[in-house]
Amino acid sequence: MDWRRNIEAAARRLHERAPHFLRETPLWKLSGRALGVEVPGVEVWLKLEHLQASGSFKARGMMNRLLANEIPESGAIVASGGNAGIATAAAAHALGVHCEVFLPTVSPEAKRARLRALGATVVVGGEMYGDALAACLERQRESGALLTHAYDQPEVVAGAGTLGREIEQQGGLPDAVLVSVGGGGLIGGLAAWFEQRSRVVALEPERAPTLYRAREAGEPVDVEVGGVAADSLGARRIGAIAWDITQRHVRDALLLPDEAIRAAQLWLWKELKLAVEPAAALPLAALQSGAYVPREGEKLCLIVCGANVDPASLA
Repeated sequence: MDWRRNIEAAARRLHERAPHFLRETPLWKLSGRALGVEVPGVEVWLKLEHLQASGSFKARGMMNRLLANEIPESGAIVASGGNAGIATAAAAHALGVHCEVFLPTVSPEAKRARLRALGATVVVGGEMYGDALAACLERQRESGALLTHAYDQPEVVAGAGTLGREIEQQGGLPDAVLVSVGGGGLIGGLAAWFEQRSRVVALEPERAPTLYRAREAGEPVDVEVGGVAADSLGARRIGAIAWDITQRHVRDALLLPDEAIRAAQLWLWKELKLAVEPAAALPLAALQSGAYVPREGEKLCLIVCGANVDPASLA
């Protein structure tokens, strides 16, 4: 598949047909020292994608999926830890179609309330994302609704890839891009865009290591998931599309403990007043914990991917 061509097509489609839904999110350039990096000359770009419509990068892929397909009267249907559901519901609301969202019990109430406010039908059941997905697929066979997968459809991955295209347009090519991984839609899209032109680094919680374990096994495998970022990064298995792309374009996969993720999330709020969910804090956690050590003079892009967080959790 010609991924760069598909990403360009997605960018055109989104610009032409959803110009008031998608946002060009800021690229904030800081010195490494401002984030506690002692390596000389490091420049850190924070891509503030948490300011995207629906509060996460998912808006790009979900809207692209809906625009690229005919939507039946039964509308759209999706299983999600929260963000993909919110993005699909927001896109469906913007297009005037119905949306049904299946959530696991691990999903926070703040995300459920957001879905209901968007007019979505919300079904909660099963402990983790995989359980919600199974129920969603059964319902989709009954209703005939357009299935929007949280991360493993070409239109969803290409939509996520428009984020990489936007970064390059705003700031040129970074030396490295640090990105959180759940099911792999975001890293798949970014790696498909940057290919070998920038180093894309995969970051996962120690308690949700879908890509890391797949690499150990040589193929996607189911893993037990939990921890502070499980509502966003709670997929049990890396997506087939992301697996293929990352095999070709991603060399590094790092694991981070919950303590480092939580510390970075709180640092972003206390020091920069950025209210983000744990999944969005992994790139900074990798930097501040020393899991990722930048080279001297490196231009490093951190993807701040989502903001669907209960503000009370940042107190």
